Amino acid sequence: MKDIRVIAFDADDTLWVNEPYFREAEERFCELVKDYMPQEEANQELFKTEINNLPLYGYGVKGFTLSMIEAIMNITDNKGSLHLVEGALAIGREILGKPVVLLENVEETLKSLNGDYRLVMATKGDLLDQERKLLKSGLAKHFHHIEIMSNKNKEDFQKLINHLDCAPHEFLMVGNSLKSDILPVLHAGGTAVHVPYHITWEHEKIDHLVEHDNFHHVDTIKDILPLLKGQSYLKNGSYKG
Repeated sequence: MKDIRVIAFDADDTLWVNEPYFREAEERFCELVKDYMPQEEANQELFKTEINNLPLYGYGVKGFTLSMIEAIMNITDNKGSLHLVEGALAIGREILGKPVVLLENVEETLKSLNGDYRLVMATKGDLLDQERKLLKSGLAKHFHHIEIMSNKNKEDFQKLINHLDCAPHEFLMVGNSLKSDILPVLHAGGTAVHVPYHITWEHEKIDHLVEHDNFHHVDTIKDILPLLKGQSYLKNGSYKG
């Protein structure tokens, strides 16, 4: 950790609440089409449609809303009423109107790091929606650079690292997704810290353990502070060298 100069943070479910809103939306979608398909099957159809559409629409609320409309067409065999489409649009708008709720200790952690490191927000999703959430969060002042990415793979992080004019061993990524935030950065030669969130989208799950010298796991975002300083965190809130 002694060589780290740049620390990048994922946003959704690392800095603020996101996935619970989509879980609520999925439940509402299943309720919307309950006359045509049981809940579990409807949820699977929506998920399959989302994954198929990722190359077209990318990540975020707009792609999710379009996928809901397409799933309605598939579930109803193109016989569903416009009322169902209106319902899907309403679900999408409701997500866009959700409050931005910061996760615990996020702002305090960013304040502690700001000045000692160049801080970056590197997140996937819809450009306008992520800009909206960043503005409402009040966190923009902590970041040297904002990168809203269409995807997160090894090549995407290599481009970001080059753009930030730092070497891979000087770059640290902090995020909740092992698939998107951790593995690509490790493959690009950087360091990664996993901060788990209690809900994970099925598409972001992996079926194997991550074993790498540059991989670290912490329980909460504030635990990266002693990690960076080479200290151990005590349960009473203090640190030891």
